[in-house]
Amino acid sequence: MRGNKVTCPVCEISYRKFLPYGRLNPRENALCPDSLSLERHRLMWLYLKEKTPFFTANLKVLHIAPEICFIDKFKSMSNLDYTTADLESPLAEVKMDVHDIPFEDQTFDVVFCNHVMEHVTDDIKAMSEINRVLKTEGWAIIQSPQDYNREETLEDSTITDPRERERIYWQSDHLRLFGLDYGKRLEKAGFKVTEDKYVMELPKETVSKYALPPNEIIYFCERG
Repeated sequence: MRGNKVTCPVCEISYRKFLPYGRLNPRENALCPDSLSLERHRLMWLYLKEKTPFFTANLKVLHIAPEICFIDKFKSMSNLDYTTADLESPLAEVKMDVHDIPFEDQTFDVVFCNHVMEHVTDDIKAMSEINRVLKTEGWAIIQSPQDYNREETLEDSTITDPRERERIYWQSDHLRLFGLDYGKRLEKAGFKVTEDKYVMELPKETVSKYALPPNEIIYFCERG
């Protein structure tokens, strides 16, 4: 497996290629066997390093539905006061429902909440809760699966069959499929949103080296 064609920026190990990942149609060159990062995680790591003060500033951080590739790394960073939270994950320190976050207004400098909003009953309410617990100068990254060929989010409460949900929403436990209006939904929740096409501005060699998702928009959300 070890080689020098692809590199995971999270664990800084290089390989001939990453492992395939996905149930229905496994993506080639997706999963790092050491950090367990996927394409979107490697993109977020690079973005945090290059476009935010995350690795240098003293920050109070809430990580909702924490990804295993990040937990130990973020916990070890002396500049972070780092809290993990989730309704079900055994990896999280705080058990909570994102619709009703049990922290006071303006508690955190940074909130991460990735691949959650497609699962929740009321995404606008959950987004609003994240906005509420951010400090005045705080920011959040809230990513979700997104169909870039769809103008508007597809959401139909009558679709309850798991197989239909998998066909329409890409996964059986998803309740919606976000379209290009995802940023507007975040704005509706109170955020000032920057739709950052960071990965599309990187050299192709960099995208290939780290096996990044080539079209993913990063939604950088500042407290409204």
